[in-house]
Amino acid sequence: MPPRKKRRPASGDDLSAKKSRHDSMYRKYDSTRIKTEEEAFSSKRCLEWFYEYAGTDDVVGPEGMEKFCEDIGVEPENVVMLVLAWKLDAQNMGYFTLQEWLKGMTSLQCDTTEKLRNTLDYLRSLLNDSTNFKLIYRYAFDFARVSPLDPIQMFLSLSPLPLFTAF
Repeated sequence: MPPRKKRRPASGDDLSAKKSRHDSMYRKYDSTRIKTEEEAFSSKRCLEWFYEYAGTDDVVGPEGMEKFCEDIGVEPENVVMLVLAWKLDAQNMGYFTLQEWLKGMTSLQCDTTEKLRNTLDYLRSLLNDSTNFKLIYRYAFDFARVSPLDPIQMFLSLSPLPLFTAF
């Protein structure tokens, strides 16, 4: 049986229909690419997010931390904040430096409040793993340890102890 011949369009309108079908394929590709770019981690977006909470000295201090906790929907005393500080490898309680923020948020792949909210369950689940729990506990001990000569710091260092009563 001989091969069929292709039908030629009778007018130029059919060519535009084919072109629009072709264009719609690329539009679908472009829209998925835009979604992928929004979902991908961006260090620029992470920096902008950091500066929403940071003071003039490029450190998220107590005021910024309060606003940060409010935005992610977590109380500052919640144990998940301790796990977050551990992931960010924060050196001072209640403060996040730019370097700590970028390093930690890059490892978590969070550059927006919404992404961090979605990661909170993962951070809580780290406490269920005995190895991670030991690391977090040791970090919390060192994190809260201060010089015995400073009574104010001593009082502040004892405040996280009730976080571990649930275990």
